[in-house]
Amino acid sequence: MDTPKGKFGRHRKIMPFEPNSSGDLEALRRQSREKAAGLNQHVLGYGALAESEWAAAGIAAPDLPAMRRYRLERIRAELRKRDLAGVLLYDPVNIRYATDSTNMQLWVAHNPTRHCFVATDGPVVLFDYFSCEHLSDHSGVVDEVRPAVSWMYLYSGELTDKKVRRWASGIAELVREHGGGNRRIAIDHINPEGFAELKRLGVEVHGGEAVMENARLIKSPDELLAMRRSIVACEAAMREMQTALKPGISENELWAELHRGNIARGGEWIETRLLSSGPRTNPWFQECSSRVIENGDLVAFDTDLIGPYGFCADLSRTWLCGDKRPTNEQRDLYRIAAEQIAYNLDLMQPGVSFRDLSERSKVPPADCFPTRYGVLYHGVGLADEYPTLPHASDWTDDTPDGTLEPGMVLCVESYIGRLGGHEGVKIEEQVLITDTGNEQLSTYPLEQALLAG
Repeated sequence: MDTPKGKFGRHRKIMPFEPNSSGDLEALRRQSREKAAGLNQHVLGYGALAESEWAAAGIAAPDLPAMRRYRLERIRAELRKRDLAGVLLYDPVNIRYATDSTNMQLWVAHNPTRHCFVATDGPVVLFDYFSCEHLSDHSGVVDEVRPAVSWMYLYSGELTDKKVRRWASGIAELVREHGGGNRRIAIDHINPEGFAELKRLGVEVHGGEAVMENARLIKSPDELLAMRRSIVACEAAMREMQTALKPGISENELWAELHRGNIARGGEWIETRLLSSGPRTNPWFQECSSRVIENGDLVAFDTDLIGPYGFCADLSRTWLCGDKRPTNEQRDLYRIAAEQIAYNLDLMQPGVSFRDLSERSKVPPADCFPTRYGVLYHGVGLADEYPTLPHASDWTDDTPDGTLEPGMVLCVESYIGRLGGHEGVKIEEQVLITDTGNEQLSTYPLEQALLAG
């Protein structure tokens, strides 16, 4: 979208004229929106650094309009399957999937001030934050933008019930207008006040997570290109991070390198702070701290990184800090983890059931099993996604079964640390299920110093 000429120069005053008609105001609003839309981050792209790395890796640009149409049809196919008139989305990751637009993603994740209604046979209506209409103009799939009615306590206080009624009347009107008589909709997240008011208005609410997780399950070729690009960006940031790893650096300082590298390449955020060193690597799930990393320490981390295009690059590595030779214990732990990953990755084949995959998987040895990672495999896309496959011993009668299908992307996990031990090793790879087997999408090399005999 071109920036309007002659209206928004560098030295333009805030209000260069007194509007004398509503037409003047509307023209100015339209020109302002067009300018802002043309300067949206998703229109400007990811910059020379990321583009040069993607070119060097030979990864073509995804066809974003095709990707957006694919996603919308995936959502609508799930709605039709479940006989629903539409879905109302609050999760910013789900809104990203439906519209490929973003707005203060982490803030709106806990401040529900942005939502989107996708009609099964009708429009996509985005209810956005105040004065944010321009943020979805690039998408080509949003039919209308309306101001969001936010009824969180921050805005409504003790008048929440009154504001809920105004919000619900707008949703019910959309359902009446585009539902064809069907009053059943799905919602991914909703507080009890909203549920009760929609029910009072005759709207039947069903769970939206199943709709969206199943829609997101199978990736299109363009989504896979975007994911590959996100992984390349993540691994480039990891290289910068590993270069910075020297005795004397703190865990927090080292983790900041991954953040910097992700943001420099147009990435979005990192979901956790899972990096630890030395004795903090056992047990797992210590978030990074001010601890100073010492020569000979193991340093283990999990990227959990939301990179370019909003795709998750979820990789784990364990490095050896400094120039000390690794101990026999460090090499042994690393060998066990690497062998578990290699064995289990090979099992990831199309047509294999989740239960069968869990039962056939290699697990940690007895002295490491009590500290095992919570899952063997989990789905990944715009974030960690369905399914999650536990160890066979952790399988219960409410664990869902299913089948690996081409187009699914899963991460295979290993954490190896002896119960009561000094250190531990974390490795994780991102893997595409193909028609004939699988393809490992993550390529960052394992630590040769720890693999050497």
